[in-house]
Amino acid sequence: MMEHARQDFLLSDYQPADFPGLVSYWEFSQSSETFTAQQGEPYVLRSQVGPLEVVADASAPLGASALRIETGQWLNIARSECPLLDIHGPEGQLTVVAWIKREDLSRGCEFIAGQWNESHRGRQYGLFLNIATWGTSEQICGHLSHVGGPTPGYKYCIDGPMGASPVPYDEWVMVAMSYDGSNGYAWLNGQLDARPGLNPYSLAGGLYDSGPNGSDFTVGAVDRSGVIGNFFSGWLAGLAVYRRALTPAEIYALSQL
Repeated sequence: MMEHARQDFLLSDYQPADFPGLVSYWEFSQSSETFTAQQGEPYVLRSQVGPLEVVADASAPLGASALRIETGQWLNIARSECPLLDIHGPEGQLTVVAWIKREDLSRGCEFIAGQWNESHRGRQYGLFLNIATWGTSEQICGHLSHVGGPTPGYKYCIDGPMGASPVPYDEWVMVAMSYDGSNGYAWLNGQLDARPGLNPYSLAGGLYDSGPNGSDFTVGAVDRSGVIGNFFSGWLAGLAVYRRALTPAEIYALSQL
């Protein structure tokens, strides 16, 4: 018992910047239209709908507050302002981690964060929830693309790891996706949410390079069918992006913060 308590203490002592490859880490403490990353590159998330509310929540991970995101609200970083988030090419690796609490609303798929523009064939990587593919829904999906457009032979992109477990509502969870250049992985609360054939998901060839006019980095929604959609609704306590695939031990440590 003492060993487990000591291990939990040590894991909770870490910060996202303690793991190599961090691009940026955001946590939220004050209502605003802009939010600057506290660790890594000081990239600025900008609300696209006016000021967003940060609410007190003693149960929130990483602190006692979280960003409230209602349906229709989203944030953006222009592609030119976040070069290290533009992860692409055969050597491109990444991990996207988000601490969220979903709101129980009737809706379709939800976008958490990434560089993913379907309208202009600028798909690279994106952390989604509730993509109704392969006969199920509500799970984590780490969409990946090495062609920019739909998966060849399909109407939409279907590539990327998809977990097995529904992400609960009204409960704080850590959701994550990673890609090591060969395989994609979906993670729930620090554990690989394994699903035969779908998580891990084999995808060789690296990530698509959208070029200078490609996708911005967005949070809470994506550009698809010529309009912004796939809105997330709930609370976001923290967001981190790395330019490498974190190890299972590192993912687990982040879930203990």
